[in-house]
Amino acid sequence: MSIEEYRTKIDAVDRELVRLMAERLAVSRAIGEVKSRAGLPVLDAAREKVVLNKVHALAEEQGADGRDIERVYERLIEISKSVQHTSVAFQGEPGAFSEEAALEFFGRAATTIPCESFDDVFTAVAEERTRFGIVPVENSSEGSISRVYDLFLEHDVRVCGETALRVVHCLIAPSQVALGDVRRVYSHPQALGQCRAFLSHLGCELIPTYDTAGSVKMVSEQGAPDAAAVAGSRAAELYGMHVIASGIEDSRNNYTRFFILSTKDVSPSGADKTSIVFSVRHEPGALYSALRVLAERGVNLTKIESRPTRQKPWEYNFYLDFEGHRLDPHFGEALEAVRPYCLFLRVLGSYPRAKPVWKTL
Repeated sequence: MSIEEYRTKIDAVDRELVRLMAERLAVSRAIGEVKSRAGLPVLDAAREKVVLNKVHALAEEQGADGRDIERVYERLIEISKSVQHTSVAFQGEPGAFSEEAALEFFGRAATTIPCESFDDVFTAVAEERTRFGIVPVENSSEGSISRVYDLFLEHDVRVCGETALRVVHCLIAPSQVALGDVRRVYSHPQALGQCRAFLSHLGCELIPTYDTAGSVKMVSEQGAPDAAAVAGSRAAELYGMHVIASGIEDSRNNYTRFFILSTKDVSPSGADKTSIVFSVRHEPGALYSALRVLAERGVNLTKIESRPTRQKPWEYNFYLDFEGHRLDPHFGEALEAVRPYCLFLRVLGSYPRAKPVWKTL
């Protein structure tokens, strides 16, 4: 066969693939409607794992690389979730990194709902005015987002997923503003902190705001000849602004971790994490005793963070992540064993671990 004949054959295969994918998405949309009526969650990690294992095996049977086909299906599953009437609340204006993380996680067809504050995101999810919320919990350069952790004690929501976003910051201004003209830079305090080295060389006034994309919107509306904002390139596109400099963050390994919020639990996927918050008596060895119980049962901790209780000075709540799902018998038993050592213990959620995207760079 000639190359043109092969290309004609590929065209025919592509037509059939597109037809079948469209049919699959139509079925996914119908499943979403059933889930919505029954109050079931869109996310079903266990089912996703079954699908991926199945297509991997089918690919191997057909002589194809199962890992390649699995990667294709991971994207198809993301798109399928996005057509299941997915609405996601995030803090900030359109173009914020939280919105970008939501679209990466749920697919570009997801409906994103901007909120003024993290409190508003939690409230929207708790009152089921949106199916999901997304909030940043920590940055690889600047550390944890304290307010987000505090809000878990004020709202009845669960962590049902996590994702990590590579954050690339840009200096953004109206098209007529050059780098040498900039005297004021607006952005969220975390973004300003992540670009500390670049901004210090500018010698500009740094003005904290509530949101990265909101800063771009504000500078655009003001039209000041000496003002700029720090945000992602998508914000520049949305608000008709110009990127003066790109990649201005101090570290190329600048990632933000996000929690996906819901009122529903997710079932075990086989590769999960659990987040909890607890407090212990204010006495010697109390924290050690609680952690020893987990260590003796082989529970692998991935993070521990302390936050003031805001009830008594110098007393703290501890936020902890560990590998495993709370419904797995081994980890469920470990949680029950640690409870007697705690004044209170609350499971924030068990959810599939985010893939370590930074290891692929």
